[in-house]
Formats: sequence, C-alpha cells, structure tokens
Amino acid sequence: MTLESDIENLWQRYQDDTGTDAVGSAAQSTLDAFLEGLETGEIRAAEQIGDSGPDAWEVNEWVKRGILLNFGLRETEAREYGGVSYYDVLPLRSTTDLGGRGTRNTPDGTAIRRGAYLGSDCIMMSPSFVNIGAHVGDGTLVDSCDTVGSCAQLGENVKLGANTLIGGVLEPVEDAPVIIEDGVSLGAGCRVTSGFHVGENTVVGENTLLTPRIPVYDLVTDEVVYGHLPANRRAFTRYVESSLSDHDLFESGAYKPAVVALDIAEDTLDNTRREEALRE
Repeated sequence: MTLESDIENLWQRYQDDTGTDAVGSAAQSTLDAFLEGLETGEIRAAEQIGDSGPDAWEVNEWVKRGILLNFGLRETEAREYGGVSYYDVLPLRSTTDLGGRGTRNTPDGTAIRRGAYLGSDCIMMSPSFVNIGAHVGDGTLVDSCDTVGSCAQLGENVKLGANTLIGGVLEPVEDAPVIIEDGVSLGAGCRVTSGFHVGENTVVGENTLLTPRIPVYDLVTDEVVYGHLPANRRAFTRYVESSLSDHDLFESGAYKPAVVALDIAEDTLDNTRREEALRE
C-alpha cells in the first residue's frame, strides 16, 4: 500500500461515514505521515510536468483530499502560539528543520501551518503566514504581511513584496492552485487568486491584481489571455474602457481593470539582481 492509496481509501470511508467515525489509530498514522510528506516536499498539491505555462502543471487531487481529511477527521483543540491562545484542528509546523537548510523566519509573527513546505535559503519576514499544502521553493522571500494560501505553489527565487496575498485553492480538488513559477518578482500589495498562473522570470508591478476574471493584454503576442501571465514579462495594472460606457449613467465613460504585459527589459532584470545582492 502507498500513502496515496491509503488516503484514497480513507477518503472513501470518510465519504461513506460522513464523520469522524472513520478515524482509528491506523487512520491517524496515515494523516500524520501525510502531513510529514507535505512538509518534506515528498508530496505536493500540484507538480510541474513540462517546461513552463499552465499546461505544464498537473494537480494531485489525492493530496487535496488528504488535506481535507485532516480538517474533517481531527478534533478542534486549544493551542497556543506566541502567548496567544487559539483553537484549530492543526498545530503550527515545527521549524527545527529550517536552520539546517539555511532558511530563516524572523520572530514575532511568522506562522507556518502544519503541512507547509519551505525549501532551502528561504526568508520569512514577520508577520507572515504560510498555509497547509503550500510549497515555497528554494531561495524564496516571503515578506512582511504576506499570506501564502493553501496549496499555493511558489517556485525557486521568488520574491513576494510586502503585503502580498497568494490565494489558496483547496476545493474543488480538481482545480489548479495558484502557481508562481521560478524567478518571479511580485511588487508590494499584489494579489494573486483563484488558481492564477504566473510564468517564470516575470516582474509584476505593485498593487497588481491577478485573477482569472481580469484580462491580461499581452503586447508581446498581441493576445488577450485569462488566468495566466506568460513567462518573461513585465506586468502592471491599467484601466480599459468597459462596455458599460454605453450606459446613460456613465456620462464620462466606464472603465475596468486590466493587466498589461510587456517583454521584460534588461534593466528590469538588473534591478532584480541588485535586490538579490542586498539579501546575500
């Protein structure tokens, strides 16, 4: 039996029993082993199977089911973190393994939930939060007031500016989570939600909202795309005319947010490299 088959069997029992009666000592061991697999990076909610782009990623539905089982089959307990009492089904993740990999999390508010993975040479600035199922690649910076949602997949050498939100996508289990590929830099205040995919080496301007409902005007290919920002782009928010402009209530016209993507300039890359040097 594999961990995947154990989770699938437990999921079926849970669906049939519709309650915590499906939990026994063996089931508890399966849930614990599952969380450990997420924390070591041996299992992931989504995996890259190609070079780049949304089609290069595959969702592991059984992993999402395992996360849902941990919520459905565990009891809420009183816990404590930093002198504050709270109630949850899971404790925070142990951080004793991080130092050996050169990863650091600053005090006073860096919270990593059980089932989250942080790679080598990562930095978590306080306050920040990484949720269950999230995968944070080597060399990635999670800055102050950042949130990395459940199952989000962050590549290597990603930079999240302060006050950035990476949304979580846990259900439906077949839906892809938010994916940020290697070398991406997100400016302060960005929001990436609803399974949006950001291609590698892209630099996104501050306060940009990336969600499948907002169009991306890719001026490199002269296309309008949704849910995906191609690789090697420089992107920022602009406003374009809305069809509501024809309505009588909008005498001066109506506008909606859009994302404009340009070919990334070498000087932008140089600025990113200078930022990297400051962290070394």
